[in-house]
Amino acid sequence: MRIHILGICGTFMGGLALIARELGHEVSGSDANVYPPMSTQLEEQGIKLMEGYYPSHLTNDIDLIIVGNAMKRGDEIIEHMLNYNLAYMSGPEWLSHFLLNERHVIAVAGTHGKTTTSSMLAWILEYAGLNPGFLIGGVPGNLGISARVGEEPFFVIEADEYDTAFFDKRSKFVHYHPRTAILGNLEFDHADIFDSIDDIKRQFHHLVRIVPGKGMIIRHSPDQNLDDVINMGCWTPVQEFTDGGYCNGSAEYWKYHAIKTDFSEFAVSAPNGKSIIIQWDLIGSFNAANATAAVMAAVNAGVSLSVCSDALAEFVNTRRRLELRGTVGDVSVYDDFAHHPTAIHETLSALRTRVGTEPIYAILELRSNTMRLGSHQKELGRSLMLADEVFILKPQDLSWDLPGALRLLETRAHISDSTDRIIDEICRLCNNGVDHAKQHVLVMSNGAFDNIHNRLLEQLEHAD
Repeated sequence: MRIHILGICGTFMGGLALIARELGHEVSGSDANVYPPMSTQLEEQGIKLMEGYYPSHLTNDIDLIIVGNAMKRGDEIIEHMLNYNLAYMSGPEWLSHFLLNERHVIAVAGTHGKTTTSSMLAWILEYAGLNPGFLIGGVPGNLGISARVGEEPFFVIEADEYDTAFFDKRSKFVHYHPRTAILGNLEFDHADIFDSIDDIKRQFHHLVRIVPGKGMIIRHSPDQNLDDVINMGCWTPVQEFTDGGYCNGSAEYWKYHAIKTDFSEFAVSAPNGKSIIIQWDLIGSFNAANATAAVMAAVNAGVSLSVCSDALAEFVNTRRRLELRGTVGDVSVYDDFAHHPTAIHETLSALRTRVGTEPIYAILELRSNTMRLGSHQKELGRSLMLADEVFILKPQDLSWDLPGALRLLETRAHISDSTDRIIDEICRLCNNGVDHAKQHVLVMSNGAFDNIHNRLLEQLEHAD
């Protein structure tokens, strides 16, 4: 089959392209932004990429068009597709029909941690010799590629609640028909498509409705929003996991608790009393929670606890998860995907636990639709309290009171409309620091952020 994908350079659609190619289809695609690393990954697999969205890309020899959710009515190529009655479907629908219907799907859902948890689980199954298939919104460090078909039965998929396509406004994950579903957490996000937290709960319940009675739902606790979802109706066994400090001694929970305060060493214990100790390079309680969910799903798939522990000891996280991008002198620059107040706080908390009282300078880009719309402005200042200084790049079209949202930070908050100015201010701070005192710069964004990481490292190098 000849397939053409609209929006092929997105993380999901790019992964789908790799799977389609591996299944033997001839694949090409269009995107408004064709650039590395996704473009490189696709071209290495023999996938033809076209810049822009032009009707001329839809040649007569194409059997099927797969439409990404960035496409909308009014786009010239979409109107051409509809007017000429060309065959099309969404990416999640194609994946369901052509691959997932034959697999034991393990879907990882939640507001935070989907990519990391999916990567951990895929790696544990790989380490156990099961050669799973997977489609993940990042490149797992141990696996080197974002998607593959793998061997039956297991397929791990990052299950996004974002809408499917312009013609299908259900969340993507309802197409995946998982036998095992991980619900890591649930908060309000994606304000561009959801009006309220209740709208998101409803979509999560659509997912719960399709997990079979002989399957498994794995969920974090406590989480009132997930409680509400389950209480809407559940026909599947549920296993809960929690921080050991919150379970009130209940034997029904899986538990994780810190051995080292930064969670670089922690324990996971099962309801039957068996436990493992995990020592790894990651930090943060949120990563311990992600790992616990992955362990539970792996054990449900038949992997032993000891193999889970050994696998996670060798786990290499996906990029942009508190990733050290470089060090110049005593200044370390990190990159993190955090763009929601909860994720911002958790990332800062993990770094603070590791570095103690050493200065942390946080840089945040308000890039997500939810942030730009102001849906999280009440939580923003509180989420940044653990930083010594905070620098925020203000979008030109921001309509809400950013200074007011940062009032809790008092003089520590600095708002700028220029990446250059932020880099200059950070370099000034670092150069005025105490000699041989370590300093940490944490950049947080869900985008490229004007290549600020490399530019900052270069300027620090020249100043040094």
